[in-house]
Amino acid sequence: MSRDQIVILVILAIAIGMFLWGRVRHDMVALGALLACVAAGLVPGDQAFAGFGHPAVITVAGVLVLSSALQSTGAIDVLARRVLPQSASPAVMIGAVSAFAALLSSFMNNVGALALMMPFALQVAARLSLPPGRILMPLAFGSILGGMTTLIGTPPNLIVSGFRQQGGGASFAMFDFTPVGLSVALAGIAFIVLGGWRLVPARQRAGADSFETGAYLTEARVTEGSKAAGMTLREVENALAEADAQILGLVRNERRIPAPHPYREVRTGDVLVIEAEPQALTNALTSLGLALEEAVAPPPLEETQKASLAAATAEEAVAEPQVAKRSADADAIASEPPTRLQSEEVALMELAVRPRAEITGRSASSIRLRTRFGINLLAVSRQGKPSRARLRTMTIAEGDVLLVQGPPEVILEFANRFGCVPLAERALRIPQPRQAFIASLVMAAAVGIAAFGLMPAAVAFAGGLLGVAVTGVVPVRRIYDAIDWSVIVLLAALIPVAGALATTGTADVIAQSVVGTLAGDSPLIALAVILIVTMTLSDFMNNAATAAVMCPVAIGTASQMGAQADPFLIAVAVGASCAFLTPIGHQNNTLILGPGGFRFGDYWRLGLPLEIVVLVVAIPTIAFFWPLR
Repeated sequence: MSRDQIVILVILAIAIGMFLWGRVRHDMVALGALLACVAAGLVPGDQAFAGFGHPAVITVAGVLVLSSALQSTGAIDVLARRVLPQSASPAVMIGAVSAFAALLSSFMNNVGALALMMPFALQVAARLSLPPGRILMPLAFGSILGGMTTLIGTPPNLIVSGFRQQGGGASFAMFDFTPVGLSVALAGIAFIVLGGWRLVPARQRAGADSFETGAYLTEARVTEGSKAAGMTLREVENALAEADAQILGLVRNERRIPAPHPYREVRTGDVLVIEAEPQALTNALTSLGLALEEAVAPPPLEETQKASLAAATAEEAVAEPQVAKRSADADAIASEPPTRLQSEEVALMELAVRPRAEITGRSASSIRLRTRFGINLLAVSRQGKPSRARLRTMTIAEGDVLLVQGPPEVILEFANRFGCVPLAERALRIPQPRQAFIASLVMAAAVGIAAFGLMPAAVAFAGGLLGVAVTGVVPVRRIYDAIDWSVIVLLAALIPVAGALATTGTADVIAQSVVGTLAGDSPLIALAVILIVTMTLSDFMNNAATAAVMCPVAIGTASQMGAQADPFLIAVAVGASCAFLTPIGHQNNTLILGPGGFRFGDYWRLGLPLEIVVLVVAIPTIAFFWPLR
């Protein structure tokens, strides 16, 4: 092996190791690999960022914006309510929901398709008395399967098409993936419906009525004849020690006193601001003659607060210290006017944290959830288990389920801004039906133009992006918010790295030493090996990264076998979209982790037999529609 081949293999091995480790963002790993290739002279410096102009990258950005338009206008909600049955047996409902998610994923971002369908799926699970996971996992897997049926269904398909074009051929057309992708998707969904869904562990997630809420703020009034009257604050706090309570503030004559002196005397009519476990607190308050009035409600939102929620900026989200001081808590309380909980204005809602959501890695304290947005974080459920960490400083992770309290419309706006999915039932809201029609028309036009070859897919979907911006369906200021920039950077950085894998001859070496040894002289066995290796990698690393790494190997394998490259590229596309064994293999798997109450090892029970079904169906189907020679 040459020096360049050894270097690119080392860089690639480190990158794959970092992908599997998962502690560093995928886009940062990809960018680091690209810069390492430039430093080693494997990628020319002036070509380092050519990937940002790659057609696959432009197409992905356009599809993400058009998907956002369909989601925000309510177009998909209308379609779902008209198409899906309202009552049926569990198998029929699971099949209908999974098939519909697959259909949506064929033409829009599959994470968006899952997010749209999750509230409906949870309603169905409750109506049929099913564990939520038994409908959520089939839904997630169905949305992943649907993505492989069209060119724009998932980023790996676009990457595969780009490598075909770089090899001197034309890029794949819109429906070139459909014969194989649709066959695999139908077989997979049929397996799920015919009994596969019963393989999903019957986990019961922590719901709104079973959350461990942890300590939160409560107001307790010192009533006439209360034992607390005449006691010092320290004495009252000592009496509440069994409830692990602490007094954060005092309200006297409608004036808040933050961080009161521990030896201040308590008087009748005072209101104590207490942080404590509500369940353990009731008896202690009763013994002292204190009246537990109400949970401290979110302050009324001023117009400036509403504006800050709609246009929050990076500098507004500067993190506060992870361990908040008591005085800081008291100051926050002091800044709020006295309010009373109005049941008709305040709701409890569960929010699932999407992968790479803006709220990930931050805490309620760091974004000032309560004081800035008027929303209380009451509880966090992680992997189906209630967390016992302090809520205000707890770092929020992907897949968490948050129990929040506040005005419903504010919670929904906050969820949209910070990348959360509301799990409670949502009212169907289409503010402007005309915009829903325009969004659907623009998407259909972009798909049609690309499908009939009138323009390249990148141009067609860039035009669609411009269309929804000009018509106001997606406000111009939201265009960039709709694009998942981590995916864009990942693709743009890995495309030159994968190119170096091919130009240095390393892909041919891998094909010779690994695939050639296992497959012998059989292209069909080599095809199976490529598919299995791609599926395995996709279970542990990003599917776009998997496709970018495996495409040069697939092309090299075809060359070594004297076979056509297309079937091997199709195998990579299928394998990269089959991440069913772990919650980290695909964003949709991560998104259902908390709402389904799943554990890391739950996915393979349905995922492994499903991958076997995919393998059994995909190999002959690829060979039939894309002859090996």
